[in-house]
Amino acid sequence: MNSFEYADEEIGGNEVGFVIPSVVIGAGVLSLPRVLSGVTDNADGWVTILLGGGLAVFFTWLVATLAARFPKQTFFDYSSLLISKPLAFITTASMAFYFLLFAAYEIRFVATLSQEYLFASTPKEVLSFVFLLVVTYAVAGSRAALFRLHQLFLPIMIGILIIVLLMTIPLIDVNHLMPIFKTNWTGYVNGTKSTLLSFMGWGVLLFYTSLMNQPKKAPKAGMIGMLVPVILYIILYIAAIGVLSNDVAANLTYPTNELAKVVEVPGGFFERLEIVFFTIWVMSLFTTSIVFFDVSVMALNSLFKNVKKITFILILAPVIYLVSMIPQGRLHVVQLSEIIGYLGIIISIFIPTILLIVAKIRRVKGDG
Repeated sequence: MNSFEYADEEIGGNEVGFVIPSVVIGAGVLSLPRVLSGVTDNADGWVTILLGGGLAVFFTWLVATLAARFPKQTFFDYSSLLISKPLAFITTASMAFYFLLFAAYEIRFVATLSQEYLFASTPKEVLSFVFLLVVTYAVAGSRAALFRLHQLFLPIMIGILIIVLLMTIPLIDVNHLMPIFKTNWTGYVNGTKSTLLSFMGWGVLLFYTSLMNQPKKAPKAGMIGMLVPVILYIILYIAAIGVLSNDVAANLTYPTNELAKVVEVPGGFFERLEIVFFTIWVMSLFTTSIVFFDVSVMALNSLFKNVKKITFILILAPVIYLVSMIPQGRLHVVQLSEIIGYLGIIISIFIPTILLIVAKIRRVKGDG
């Protein structure tokens, strides 16, 4: 049987609009209500999600604007024009490492979550290995197929999430949400910082925009895509606090997942809806992992153009597995996510901002 070949590897604005929420909706939202409950009062965390989401939308626009300024050029190509080739090499290699680290974290998180909710007696080493095999298989295929996978999975994930959220409405206690605006300013600042870190992922546009047939559409498509998780996070957070309360959410490891446990399906079709919820989240973590793995490969491919994609995949897969095994427990996994979050500030905010300022000052454009 011959494998199916897509006509080209180009993508449009729709694909970008699907990739951004697929990347952002990942591990962070499961614990976000707990994190925000620790620094805000009642349901004031929605304000920090709005502020952090607004910053995420802005930086998504900034990153897409930078990449769209240099159509059909890789990040290494246009950063070489702006900051010299040696610095561009170091920056691109650093980004490859950052996205590799992100992929390793997602894979380890899947193993941790699976062990806690489904496979209590299965070693995390086995769970991570099996998940990595599936991720590697997806990345090894056509990049166009990878984008179509996002278009297939994302509507399913959002559809089921909306169904779960609708079922929580009768369980929401308004007293858990009131009064509003009781948090002090330090709480809002800390909450906004945590929220912004949970929205990290727009940095992939630095690489994927080079595949677009109409790069000028990247900023608008990216912003629309980022608005999806912002709105979804606000609704999920309010539902979690409304049902569980701020104090309970602050003491749960994954309040969003616990939310699905309290939902009862009319007619008793599902006795444990959290299993469905968990399955959806594994799909989400899968799409996130394949993007970060793929972008890491793209970054290295732009540095070593003569090396085949499959070669990098075979080299990086064991590295990702070994890195995912470094954390010794849940606390270390959380610490790894914090490290990735702070690295994300450098990779997704600081570097693109500097490059865009340099491009505007020097009036450098990819199309001359």
